[in-house]
Amino acid sequence: MTSAQPVVATIASVREPRASVLAAFQLVEDARYLGTERRPRRSRLRQVAERTVASRRLARDLRVG
Repeated sequence: MTSAQPVVATIASVREPRASVLAAFQLVEDARYLGTERRPRRSRLRQVAERTVASRRLARDLRVG
């Protein structure tokens, strides 16, 4: 082989994911995060806060008991 000949790649190139696949994945993740029904942001934040308080109370009760 001389330096004028191109080198043949021995490693298979990795295919990049297509934009449509990435968009579909993002839609699934958004649906999982937001839930099936649309609620106002304040309602979602309140629900997260209530879950946090409940989990902290449970952890506190389990430590004491």
